[in-house]
Amino acid sequence: MARRTKEEAESQVEIAIITGSGGLIGAQAVRFFAAEYDLVIGIDNDLRAYFFGDEASTSWAVDEHRQVLANYRHEALDIRDRNAMDELFSTHGTDISLVVHTAAQPSHDWAAKEPFTDFDVNAVGTLNLLEATRQHAPDAVFIFTSTNKVYGDTPNRLPLVEQEKRWELDPAHPWHEHGIPEDMTLDNSVHSLFGASKVAADVMCQEYGRYFGMKTATFRGGCLTGPGHSGAQLHGFLAYLMKCTASGEPYTVFGYKGKQVRDNIHADDLVAAFDAFRRDPRPGQAYNIGGGREANCSMLEAIEVAQEITGRELRWEYSEDNRIGDHMWWISDIRKFKDHFPSFKLQYDIKGILNDIYNHGVERWDIN
Repeated sequence: MARRTKEEAESQVEIAIITGSGGLIGAQAVRFFAAEYDLVIGIDNDLRAYFFGDEASTSWAVDEHRQVLANYRHEALDIRDRNAMDELFSTHGTDISLVVHTAAQPSHDWAAKEPFTDFDVNAVGTLNLLEATRQHAPDAVFIFTSTNKVYGDTPNRLPLVEQEKRWELDPAHPWHEHGIPEDMTLDNSVHSLFGASKVAADVMCQEYGRYFGMKTATFRGGCLTGPGHSGAQLHGFLAYLMKCTASGEPYTVFGYKGKQVRDNIHADDLVAAFDAFRRDPRPGQAYNIGGGREANCSMLEAIEVAQEITGRELRWEYSEDNRIGDHMWWISDIRKFKDHFPSFKLQYDIKGILNDIYNHGVERWDIN
């Protein structure tokens, strides 16, 4: 790669590229990093509306970026389009110093409907971005939003104890105190097709860090949530739960007696973790990230909190059919990330998350 002239170096601007810029995490990343970079380029072609219907469209968030952020530029590109990604990255070259990749097909159930689409978005799209970064901005920090579903249903083989409102890990188990660490195996389990496509992307991201020395990190999130979520039945359970509770729409709990447990991390907290990594990157890292023991709940517990906040009863029914590859119990052990970045602290617990979703959602949902 040719070296820049002195004049080119002096005129260099710092650019952050954020994929899925209208989605929950992408939109929060745009807002946060707009204060840190000269230019933020958002990539989002609103596939969420195709996946989940118009109610899940991210266009409202993109419109908001355009209205309030002077240094935001939108590109309605498809990450599956290798030539388009290469052209965008080659245009800006080493001005690009950060790539936050949040675009995805995020649903177990939807992936089974269109396996090629799911794999092309999640796996091939990630490879396109990694290679474009390697070719044109090799010193950029590359952050990938992965998922705990890369572990498949292995967590369901943990010794769980049934309690009144939740499943809980046997207190005698070494993971009980802190949750599930990164050394849980990814093999010999049912992942769902979505989980498999995210495994491919996750491992490729690590490989570009370890093989090529790029500053890559994959964040294996539990439930990612917050007021920016366009919650839908197949994705974004806390946002969709709060929306249904507030509006009176019916809600379905799938399997495990409604006692399945998730840790939840607010978008603000996750983007703060991204920021900590980009300031002191370690190539090829994989982190479990979520609410950990500080912010987790079962479905039944989440329903109770949502009803308390809204003052309304949720109209819900129960289906015995749990989703394939779903977890009965997941709490992230986030000690590795905290060890690498000791100043990182979670700001939101479950009630704080649901309050924030409700307070920001009432106007958008047009609740009477």
